[in-house]
Amino acid sequence: MMQDFVNTRKTWDEKRYHSVDYDLKHTYGEKVYKITLSGGMTCPNRDGTLGTGGCIFCSAGGSGDFAGDASLSISGQLAAGKQALRKKRPVRLFIAYFQAFTNTYAPVDVLEQLYMEAAADPDVVALSIATRPDCLGEDVLDLLERVGKIKPVWIELGLQTMHQETAAWIRRGYTLSVFEEAVSRLRARNITVIVHVILALPGESREMMLATLDYLNRQDIQGIKLQLLHVLSGTDLADIYEAHPFWIPSQEEYVTLLGDCIAGLRPDITIHRLTGDGPSDLLIAPRWSANKRSVLNALHKYLKAADIWQGKALQNNEEAYYERDTYPI
Repeated sequence: MMQDFVNTRKTWDEKRYHSVDYDLKHTYGEKVYKITLSGGMTCPNRDGTLGTGGCIFCSAGGSGDFAGDASLSISGQLAAGKQALRKKRPVRLFIAYFQAFTNTYAPVDVLEQLYMEAAADPDVVALSIATRPDCLGEDVLDLLERVGKIKPVWIELGLQTMHQETAAWIRRGYTLSVFEEAVSRLRARNITVIVHVILALPGESREMMLATLDYLNRQDIQGIKLQLLHVLSGTDLADIYEAHPFWIPSQEEYVTLLGDCIAGLRPDITIHRLTGDGPSDLLIAPRWSANKRSVLNALHKYLKAADIWQGKALQNNEEAYYERDTYPI
């Protein structure tokens, strides 16, 4: 089985990992682009339900600094996004990405109007909805299942870390058991689950970061976003960094860390992100991360030189390596 995978992993692409670009091209025959949307929602970590300051790293845009204009309808935001993308390249297909704040945190009739409007767009092939695992009531899950019968639905959950001490420090506001229950309930409805992880959170060692990846290898998830911690102006994290600067990896250190993460990640898990490009006018550190293309080029060069591919570190542990029954390759 192992040799079969080593041979077929080359069908992903030359990047040596299972990228979302590969999956989308394999499914739709061409590149698919995301259009970031705002549903005009807030978050229980901001409106007083759990807290008022949000997560410690969260900017005023609620991780949706690149999202669409909430004053426009979803159709209007999609139209504006299409126009902007088509100025640069010929594009036919899109993912409607509800990005800003917590995108299941509204009455279900409001959510239904937003999601159905996006699903009705003939150029939209899937909906990706960023939310919290503690904002997925039964009525919302039922709605997601209904929408999923029209267009594929991906739910993005912001776990960030498996370590409770770090989770408390960043003010995440829920426990691992809440996350696990949400994953179980989503998968019972055949909804794709993508998990956000932040690397280089203060106080976390390399071993702790890899432990989060190992934890996720044992969960029924289909995708992951790996994000370097960004210090953005106007956040509580920025105030802490200014008063007591903490370690932030150099580009070389981050690329090496990503190599370890990729090698230790279950090979059927689709990688949706490996770096980030926070708003340049807000980004305090690391400034090198603003050049996303440079980071990815350095990573691809490193993976090839070090002969790293997704799941390599698991190859002597077939129980972990073949955790799931089937693989998309």
